[in-house]
Amino acid sequence: MISNYSTLKTSIANYLHRADLTDMIPEFIADAENRIYNDLRIRAMEAAYSGTTASTALPAGFLEWIFLYVDDTSEQKLTRRDAEWIYTRYPDRTGGGRPVFFAREGDALIFGPAPDSTYTLKGRYYKKLAALSDSSTTNWLITDAPELLRFAALAESATYVQDDARVGLWESKYQTVKQRIEKSERRESRSGSLLSTMAG
Repeated sequence: MISNYSTLKTSIANYLHRADLTDMIPEFIADAENRIYNDLRIRAMEAAYSGTTASTALPAGFLEWIFLYVDDTSEQKLTRRDAEWIYTRYPDRTGGGRPVFFAREGDALIFGPAPDSTYTLKGRYYKKLAALSDSSTTNWLITDAPELLRFAALAESATYVQDDARVGLWESKYQTVKQRIEKSERRESRSGSLLSTMAG
């Protein structure tokens, strides 16, 4: 049973049946975590954002925005654009007014128009979970989706086990578990709503 980082490594080693890969297992796990963060967007990865237009660095572990808004009396949601669009539409980067648009430029945010004062920002975003290691032994993946992590790590071991007929099975198991989690997330996102009929 997988309950922490150590038992995850043991489980992967048991599946591999290869004593020469023990030192590579932490790398398989790290690669698996990165793959999962590319493949999934789930509630466990959601985080609240609070910042200002004067401090525009993206939060640690940032993956992507869910939404972002200016926190004042109107609580206006900011519309996402790319950086080129903002620079073209708002070439004057001195104070131009209350932001309506935002873009990511590298690891920071820019706004259009450029803020004429410091505005408070609120929102939600997806972020990476704490990376697993010998000193950080558990996270949501360990407690709620250990099989996803195990099969992702086994699939990521393919470079080292090219002749192993089980590689396809591990990839298939990863995809199956991932789809099950996605289905559960979709079901939860619709739960608690009253059924209604619409004319037409």
